[in-house]
Amino acid sequence: MSDACNKILLAGLPGCGKTTTVMQIVNSLRGKSIAGFYTQEIRKANRRKGFTWNRLDGASGILAHVDLAGPYKVGKYGVDVQGFEDSVVKYLDPDSGADIFVIDEIGRMECFSERFVRAVQGLFSSDKAVLATVAQKGSGLISEVKRRPNTKLFNLTRSNHNEVVAKILEMLSLETETQK
Repeated sequence: MSDACNKILLAGLPGCGKTTTVMQIVNSLRGKSIAGFYTQEIRKANRRKGFTWNRLDGASGILAHVDLAGPYKVGKYGVDVQGFEDSVVKYLDPDSGADIFVIDEIGRMECFSERFVRAVQGLFSSDKAVLATVAQKGSGLISEVKRRPNTKLFNLTRSNHNEVVAKILEMLSLETETQK
């Protein structure tokens, strides 16, 4: 493994643009082998109803929704842990051939999945580059990844967006070059 910091975390207040920043970076890294997922809000009549997961290969599904029942809840949202595991977690394998893994996000909903927790721990223990968003507060995996070696945490704001994007692109470009 190179001396470069190859695990990158983005934290910030809701609405600061974490997912937008991740997708801007992913789109700038065309030609690189990238695997992972991002999340998006589900809105109806200007109200948030839930969240989708979206794999970078185009597949998508429901992560959480106000109409989902079951044992896993964050606030008013029921979380589809089994669907998330079946459709997303298996794509977070460091042996899959991808150079960079995108995880949006490491948060309470995702951490209900023990398979997700193990997959993230595996990626953070590997030599693969990881770009992830992470909840600002939380215990367990959320606090663990922030303390990992070779990890750089960026606190994203609307005012530092361009600077953060440039720095992360530089870091990921250097990292993928050293892996070749």
